[in-house]
Amino acid sequence: MFTNNESTDLDKEMNEDVSTFGFDEAIRQVKAGRKVQRRGWNGKNQYIELACGISYKNAIGEIVNSEHEAIGNKAIAFVGTSGVQMGWLASQADMLADDWMLVP
Repeated sequence: MFTNNESTDLDKEMNEDVSTFGFDEAIRQVKAGRKVQRRGWNGKNQYIELACGISYKNAIGEIVNSEHEAIGNKAIAFVGTSGVQMGWLASQADMLADDWMLVP
């Protein structure tokens, strides 16, 4: 069994072998259908991915298929520990970070 420090050191060693990249490449990967995450994010199993075919139910129960002239029916979804957040917006820290990586 690992002590807290040994477990942290092992996690750190495993993460050092992972190839990382900037936000520009993260967006290219998402548009290509891959899931990406930041090494610096606190929550385990958090990532972003491209959501397509978006629809929702409005207050009176109608199903609305979203369609936007410029982006079609797509948005970036953040998948986290509390569920999915549609239309995720990157922070300044996210956009300037170079610790993005593909989700294994």
